[in-house]
Amino acid sequence: MVQILRHFGWTWVGLIYSDDDYGIYAAQLFQQEMQLFGHYGEQVKKVCTGQEDLSNTDTPYTDVSGLRAAYNVYKAVYALAHALHDLMQCEEGRGPFSGNSCLVHYLQKVNFTTGFGDHVSFDKNGDALAIYDVLNWQPNSDGSIRIHTVGVVNKGAPPRSLCSESCPPGTRQARRKGLPVCCFDCLPCGDGEISNTTSEEIICTVCPDEFWSNSDKDQCVPKEVEFLSYEDPLGISLTTASLLGTCICALVMVIFALHRNTPIVRANNSELSFLLLLSLKLCFLCVLLFIGRPQLWTCQLRHAVFGISFVLCISSILVKTMVVIAVFKSSRPEGKGAMKWFGAAQQRCTVLVLTALQVVICAVWLSTASPTPHKNNQYTRSKIVYECAIGSVAGFSMLLGYIGLLAAVSFLLAFLARNLPDNFNEAKFITFSMLIFCAVWIAFVPAYVSSPGKYAVAVEIFAILASSFGLLVAIFAPKCYIILLHPERNTKNAIMGRETQNK
Repeated sequence: MVQILRHFGWTWVGLIYSDDDYGIYAAQLFQQEMQLFGHYGEQVKKVCTGQEDLSNTDTPYTDVSGLRAAYNVYKAVYALAHALHDLMQCEEGRGPFSGNSCLVHYLQKVNFTTGFGDHVSFDKNGDALAIYDVLNWQPNSDGSIRIHTVGVVNKGAPPRSLCSESCPPGTRQARRKGLPVCCFDCLPCGDGEISNTTSEEIICTVCPDEFWSNSDKDQCVPKEVEFLSYEDPLGISLTTASLLGTCICALVMVIFALHRNTPIVRANNSELSFLLLLSLKLCFLCVLLFIGRPQLWTCQLRHAVFGISFVLCISSILVKTMVVIAVFKSSRPEGKGAMKWFGAAQQRCTVLVLTALQVVICAVWLSTASPTPHKNNQYTRSKIVYECAIGSVAGFSMLLGYIGLLAAVSFLLAFLARNLPDNFNEAKFITFSMLIFCAVWIAFVPAYVSSPGKYAVAVEIFAILASSFGLLVAIFAPKCYIILLHPERNTKNAIMGRETQNK
């Protein structure tokens, strides 16, 4: 009250208090506060005898001609009316509240605004929220007093002396230029940042490396770990393709085994054909090592098995190509002794030596700088990409380079032998298969480098599957076509091209 007097610069006020301990103590305290702030407090308006009648007293201080009491009755009636209106929907003893007392419940829930703009409601104790007028008593020249309402004290709507409310969690303060420091806007925290309290901070807290902010930016949560899993639709598709290729290889092996004594199987070096099918099956199965959560043993085996399987496959194709050329030369007078250098023992030895070189490369790589699981935060800040770090770039490059060298030599030899007579047309199929193989792996390099996270692994798997299917289809599909659909062409004369000559 004293602060109100100081704010408005009032120099004279009247104080009415009850003649009891509470009223006298309040009046004395008010007078002391007035003197403390430099105002003169004088205590006079005498002790009442109890016989006074305010209705017969005609003074500015006893004028009760106003409708304050009647207005309070007006609000009370309306409060009861609102409660009765809500009560119409209630059944006594079955209401959704404690005590099952309908009227008391709805009286406590009263909340409305009168036609004069006053808000009427009750607190948790059932007391009405008080509304007081702040009055200024002003003397007239004739000695009378005029009363002016200069303010309202409304307990239900107290003013807050703030330029800006405190920022909620998940936001930070941004000061308004040219205004006091208590005036600011609340901006949401950036990605990877949080604020988890209602504070005055102008910056948000950055989450640790393996954590990220949630959607409300008020809590750091562990980052999502991304890898190509078996539950992922992409992982399911690639796994299905891998198993499909493995089953097709097994089926072709069964077909060749059942028809191993037929001319078309024997003429194309059945032993190398079975070895090629076995290596292709390993190529398809090695894909499964690339799918799933990276572990130390899978990281170490995936590229080693991949590299050895493909070298075994390409070296078998290379030896088949060399045998085709040797057979053609041995059929000519000047090359009678060509086949003695490409007997069964020499073929096995060549494949074994070429594959052993890749085994040595993998062993040196794994023993010096082995691939290991690695959590990568570079692709995207909101996720952890769980991948296999290759360890040694030189080791990985030598593994791929050796495969590429064998593929290039095989393609070159097959290309040079593509125009041999029809009875040696195996070179045409090998040329086509190696063309597919080289095209896939040339396209693999830029695609692998530009693919982020788990998609880089998917690109590598796709290259393995595409090249494996290319070799399987290009080399074995024509033979299976003749064996199963045109058995009349699976004869020695047909293979040697003599049927056409006889006709």
